[in-house]
Amino acid sequence: MTTWLYSDTVKEHFVNPKNVLMDDESAFPADARGETGNIRCGDQMLMLLKIENDMIVDVRWKTYGCASAIASTSMLSETIKGMSIADAYRIKPQDLVEKLGGLPENKIHCSVLGDKALRAAIDDYLAKTGREGLFKEEEVTICNCLSITDKDLETAFRNGARSWEDFQAATKIGTVCGSCKAKALELLHEFEHLYG
Repeated sequence: MTTWLYSDTVKEHFVNPKNVLMDDESAFPADARGETGNIRCGDQMLMLLKIENDMIVDVRWKTYGCASAIASTSMLSETIKGMSIADAYRIKPQDLVEKLGGLPENKIHCSVLGDKALRAAIDDYLAKTGREGLFKEEEVTICNCLSITDKDLETAFRNGARSWEDFQAATKIGTVCGSCKAKALELLHEFEHLYG
């Protein structure tokens, strides 16, 4: 007999995901569009937002991902409805993992897809409204293929990542082209000195 490794909340959001884009994108006229991931590594996410007065009023998403990616994005979509774009931009994967009642350690990285697509959508909206880069001033992109920032790696470090492999397990960094490895290892060295 196989044991289900997920919480009941994860199971509910996987079996009955909320706010999924069931049709073509044109069926949901969005104010913002964000896409992240890479189909070559098996995970890709699309996030569409309707925004009024900088508040997220509706959301739809679609993914090629596993149960953890589906459940965490479903939870994210419910969490951000009615939230300001500033607050939504600061949501971290760990926030979603907690709301889901945890994920298996080797599946935590799957929760970053929705988070990344959400930020990309908000960045898209800010660019369309003449405020490009408003929330990005403090972040530096380390992995261009998957839009992984220094802040994402810092969060991974604070959650126990201590090697390149740990960074990959936590964020999927370097799983497309790998050209970001040197920059990521430099940051790892900095974090070791900063946080011990």
